[in-house]
Amino acid sequence: MTRTQIQLPDETYARAKKLCEAREIPLAELARRGIEYILSVYAPEPDTNRAWQPPKPRKLGWKGLTDAQIKLEAQTTNTELALTKRRKK
Repeated sequence: MTRTQIQLPDETYARAKKLCEAREIPLAELARRGIEYILSVYAPEPDTNRAWQPPKPRKLGWKGLTDAQIKLEAQTTNTELALTKRRKK
């Protein structure tokens, strides 16, 4: 394992320490988990020997709703929502 130092803004450090105390984990573990998460989210270095392929779609929707229902909800504006609520009253 490699040791390293990082610099954090005071507010970020305070929030991180508070979270560590609540979870009963050391700050180093929080940093490791955060770095591992970021590395898992971002794609690895591209392989220059193969053609680019778009990423496969992920199921991100709410449980029980179809893709069409999710799309409709996402495209509904706040104004439309307010008008719908007024009509229901």
